[in-house]
Amino acid sequence: MKALIVNADDLGADRARNRGIFEAIEAGRVTSVSVLVNGGASEDGIRRLIAYDKRPVSVGIHINLSEGRPISSNIRCLTGPNGAFLGKWITHQLLESREDKDLKAEIQQELSAQIETLMGTGLPVTHLDGHQHVHVFPAVIGPVLEAARKYGIPWIRIPEEYDVSVQESGKDRGETAEAGIFTKFGTAARACLDGSGRVSAADHFRGLRLKGKLSMTILDRLLGNLPDGLTELMVHPGRAATDRASSPFSAFSTEDRERELRTLLDPGFPGLLEKYGVRLTRFLEEERQ
Repeated sequence: MKALIVNADDLGADRARNRGIFEAIEAGRVTSVSVLVNGGASEDGIRRLIAYDKRPVSVGIHINLSEGRPISSNIRCLTGPNGAFLGKWITHQLLESREDKDLKAEIQQELSAQIETLMGTGLPVTHLDGHQHVHVFPAVIGPVLEAARKYGIPWIRIPEEYDVSVQESGKDRGETAEAGIFTKFGTAARACLDGSGRVSAADHFRGLRLKGKLSMTILDRLLGNLPDGLTELMVHPGRAATDRASSPFSAFSTEDRERELRTLLDPGFPGLLEKYGVRLTRFLEEERQ
């Protein structure tokens, strides 16, 4: 059996992103969302989730240690003089080391603060993943698994993607190399799952090579090559922000987000699911194997 979770990242990034994600939810194309609790429009996104009573979706925490500002106080290793996170590249370099005890303590503190912020809304938190996949970096995966067990979060994302059948020719080498790094850390993270069933991951993951590039042609290829089992497809739909300088997250709310949204809303999407025998589903605890 082939089951697919379509998870929209970055709910809460800004209102434009929120609008697009909810369009995809309303259409039944997105079955799961990951909430950026320190995003520019996190309150708007959470409010809409709480009020939404139509088509159920899974709600997860999108752990952010690289952009914007932390939720907790006295964070120094992860932030610069202005109190904001250090940005993607510096943060990634920092998180490649497991040895810094002060860094680990800050990661644990900020993970708890972000998770408790989302759980404090009353929304059931079914899964955990990371903004720019920080959750599987060597310094973070241990604290992440500890936090998932502590707070009863049953699923985490393993961004492990060896299948390049959906990759477009001429793809940027930097993006391809980055996908390889995330896959390497994802493979190591999967090995950390203890098999107890307390924290699980989907059997397969897709989307590292598709950000901003999703099309019906690619979706056809992806679904046609989908393996048996449970697959998580990471997507980034949204509407383009009118003011991309308003926050570090709005800078990425470009036309690429609308391109992904158009693909997800395409009338041919349900037909592809039927054609290839793929069932849409959500992250639900009773579905764990």
